Parts: sequence; structure tokens; C-alpha cells
Amino acid sequence: MRSARGKVPGLPEDFRFHDLRHYYASLLIASGLDVKVVQARLRHASAMTTLNTYGHLWPDADESARAAVSMAMAARADSLRTTGTP
Repeated sequence: MRSARGKVPGLPEDFRFHDLRHYYASLLIASGLDVKVVQARLRHASAMTTLNTYGHLWPDADESARAAVSMAMAARADSLRTTGTP
């Protein structure tokens, strides 16, 4: 990998191959995949390993709850608007 570093324009000098693994994990988490799926893709022995390393990337429960309520309310408002129900 060190020999490839100089051949890739814009690659930081301190770039490590392992950085790609972290990037992959963050993409999976940002896409909404749960811890067991990410664990399997990264081949971690346990979900605890995955959570200890990447737990900060998952939205917290409060954020998830707010988003769920917001989506439900928006869907209800849209339903009332399109059916003409007062």
C-alpha cells in the first residue's frame, strides 16, 4: 500500500489501508443498516466489537424517535390533505 500511496493523486500521506474499512463501515451505518449486518460485513466476532468501534456513528434513540414521530405526522398530514378530510 505504501508504494501505491504516491501513485494516487490527493491521497493523504498518513492514509492507511485500514481507513478504507472505517469508511466502508460508516457508509453501511449511514445507510441505516443495523449492528448485526455491519458486524457480519466487517467480520467482527461480536456485535459488541462493532458497537465499541462504531457505536458513535449510529443515531441515538432520541434522534431516531424524533425522526419516526416526524415521519408519522407528515404522512398523516399528507393523508388528510389528499383525502380532503377536515
